[in-house]
Amino acid sequence: DGYRRFGDDYAYLFNSYYEAVGDRQPRPRRGLITRPTVDEVGDYRRSVDSAMTDALASGRLDHDLLERVELGLHHEQQHQELLLMDALHLLAQNPTRPAYGAGPALPAPGTDGASAPAGRSGLLEHDGGLVEVGRDASVAGDGFGYDNESPRHRRWLEPFAVEDRLVTCGEWVEFIEDGGYRRPELWLSDGWHTVVAMGWESPLYWRRTESGWQRFALTGPVELDSDEPVAHVSYYEADAFARWRGARLPSEAEWEVVATGHRDQFFGHLWQWTSSAYSPYPGFTPAEGAVGEYNGKFMVDQQVLRGSSFATPPGHARTTYRNFFPSAARWAFNGVRIAHDANR
Repeated sequence: DGYRRFGDDYAYLFNSYYEAVGDRQPRPRRGLITRPTVDEVGDYRRSVDSAMTDALASGRLDHDLLERVELGLHHEQQHQELLLMDALHLLAQNPTRPAYGAGPALPAPGTDGASAPAGRSGLLEHDGGLVEVGRDASVAGDGFGYDNESPRHRRWLEPFAVEDRLVTCGEWVEFIEDGGYRRPELWLSDGWHTVVAMGWESPLYWRRTESGWQRFALTGPVELDSDEPVAHVSYYEADAFARWRGARLPSEAEWEVVATGHRDQFFGHLWQWTSSAYSPYPGFTPAEGAVGEYNGKFMVDQQVLRGSSFATPPGHARTTYRNFFPSAARWAFNGVRIAHDANR
């Protein structure tokens, strides 16, 4: 009660994609907006924070409104990670390659018990069968979860195994040197078209130097560590690498049942591509109104990633979490885990 809008144009300027909220700035033209200023946006944020603090302290918010506040807080946490991805991508376009500064980084190889040198990965085997995956939103006290993580349901899996660590930079260099980016037989049709059109020859932010390979990170240019997990590769690249290895990517159900009970490099390193298209679980029903647009309408032309990255806020690293990106996305903190059929 008594809340006044900070600015008449702000609902238009800050509406990202919600049809139910109203009109918005076309996405291709958002980077051209130079006003409001940073200071004005800061004032707007403080005004909203103050109003939210007062509303929460008043005790007048009902259960539904409190659930929306919780969703909003988790959504903001998602964007804290996305802002770091954006900062890295913008700095990488600068010819001087400036560093973002001190910030989150991949754990050093050998510090987590799973970053073994290339060629020493082990297998986490699973007998397959009828398994349950997803989040049961009806369980009280189970913590927060997005609607796309539910409902819990059954899937049939054939026997399989996943490697106990992520693909390393050293292994990716072998893929490059074996002509991986020049062999169309390894690639999905859309993937090969993208490789040719974009001139891909290595992961994003990699640069070949006289002494070897460098990658660009939030801390600036660093020499490539062959034992470090490879990052900034697309689904197309991950799939091609798996084919080159005579293997495949895990489905999201396979990833979930194996990740339960295992932490090493499943969480806190890189999001991991799966072979699963981003689609609704059986029985999924989007909420009514604008909240229903949060996930459901994006369930097309994207691939599911599982796990979490070194920049993921606490509380978002859980086995049921479903991240998703377009198949060609390379700017995110994405990596690769390999799966094998039991008879291979």
